[in-house]
Parts: sequence; C-alpha cells; structure tokens
Amino acid sequence: MKQPLQIQFRGMEPSPALESAARDKAAKLDQFAANLMSCRVVIEQEQKHQQQGRPFAVNIDLTMPGQELRVDRVRHEDAYVALRDAFEAMTRRLEDTVRRARPF
Repeated sequence: MKQPLQIQFRGMEPSPALESAARDKAAKLDQFAANLMSCRVVIEQEQKHQQQGRPFAVNIDLTMPGQELRVDRVRHEDAYVALRDAFEAMTRRLEDTVRRARPF
C-alpha cells in the first residue's frame, strides 16, 4: 500500500491486539493487488441491542487507481469474528475486481 493503513475505533477503547489482527489481515490484501493505494478500517462497538448486547461493526474502505471498494457494517458479537468476516468479504470483492480488470 502506498499510504499507511488507517485504523479507527469508535464507541470503544483502542485495542492493540485487535489493531494487530487488522494490520495482519490488511497486509494479506496486497497479495491480490499490488496497486492498492490506501486502506481504512473502522471498528465500532454499536449501541446496546435489545436482545443481543452490544455488537461490533467493521467497515473497510479500500482505494485502488480509479476505484474504491467498500465493505459496510459487518456485524457480530465478537470483534474478531466481525473483523474476519469483513476482510473475507473485502478479499472476495478485491479478487473479483482484479479478475475483471485482467485482459483475457
């Protein structure tokens, strides 16, 4: 990535372990596209849900030349599961984008 990874926490205290997990997963995105310009990850603990407690939401914004990819509001009660699911969705979206951009 040309710009450093941006990780933002909302509604919760910053967690070094969660930040490290996000950095590891973001580094793996470079394997699929070498021209990534920036990546922004927002990890948010949402307001209390009536039956499920306080779920975590993860948003990822990825910028490539001429394109922006986004994964919105992947939610789960466990922050690590929400992070994993969001990065898996972004990996699939990035693979599809790169596959469509390649000449036959």
